[in-house]
Amino acid sequence: MGSSSRYAAAHLDPQGAGDARPTALQIIQDESVEGKLAGKVIVIAGATSGIGLETARALKATGATLLLTARNLAKAHKNLAGILEPGVVSLVEMDLDSFRSIRTGAERILSTTKGQVNILINSAGVMGLQSRTLTEDGIEAHFSSNYLGFFLLFQLLKRALLASATPAFHSRVVVVSSSAHRAAAALPASDNYNFEKGGYSHEAAYNNAKLAAVYLANKIEREYGAQGLHATSLHPGAIHTDIGRHMPPEFVQGLMSDPGIRKILKSAEQGAATTVWAAVGKEWEGKGGRYLEDVKEAERGEDDGQAFGVGWVKQTYDAEEEDRLWRDSLRMVGLEGEA
Repeated sequence: MGSSSRYAAAHLDPQGAGDARPTALQIIQDESVEGKLAGKVIVIAGATSGIGLETARALKATGATLLLTARNLAKAHKNLAGILEPGVVSLVEMDLDSFRSIRTGAERILSTTKGQVNILINSAGVMGLQSRTLTEDGIEAHFSSNYLGFFLLFQLLKRALLASATPAFHSRVVVVSSSAHRAAAALPASDNYNFEKGGYSHEAAYNNAKLAAVYLANKIEREYGAQGLHATSLHPGAIHTDIGRHMPPEFVQGLMSDPGIRKILKSAEQGAATTVWAAVGKEWEGKGGRYLEDVKEAERGEDDGQAFGVGWVKQTYDAEEEDRLWRDSLRMVGLEGEA
């Protein structure tokens, strides 16, 4: 496992946010990439709060040019005040719940970078929408925010990622998923991604979307790995961030008062560590298609359906289902017939 086991001891007996587990910036230092990625372009979807913001803060230290997508530019300017820097770290207006907005934003990214994208990270997401909510394109909101919007963004930036890959620096896609994918027994049928046939629950919607996110990374690796474009998915850990804003307050309070949960909680800086490791870690040079957690490749876990469980499970890797989802997703975003 090489460098991936460097942090194993720190994760054995967690003591809550701010404990000995590494932060995103520590990963940058340990991988010796401070200032080393000047001239490279990193696009981060969902970087205006929580772990996305900390991912951006850490990756700025690499010297790469960062483009951060934001649904709400005013809020993003406020939250990212200490990170934004003209020509180095800039914002791109993009609502991942709108195909039209994603297309416009992708065009802006490509014109700004003259067609160069080396690393693409999806750190956006939503959870806990108590009633079934559809986007302007008719997509269920968890599926859209956690997966399909980013799928479309990837498709629009794919040629740039492939063209930017060199033998010395392959391109990478990093998809923030969740251990919640373990609780999705299987993806919905092709005509039921949006709960058209009823049976909606926010838990099922979130779990399904996070399984889809894992499948996206697996499929990208199988499809484009040989062309120098690699992808990984990951569970960032349990982090108390704004993502829980749609959950009932009493549910969140109940979780936060559970001593077992409090022990495993990470700070946002620690929550961004695995993302940053996937994006710039030497361990992932020239390979991908794996699900990561706690700054290492996840090991085989129990098929227990536990959303907070550890390790990968039988549905984490499934080439047939990954291919079906890919085809269905191309149809949903209006790119049918594309590779």
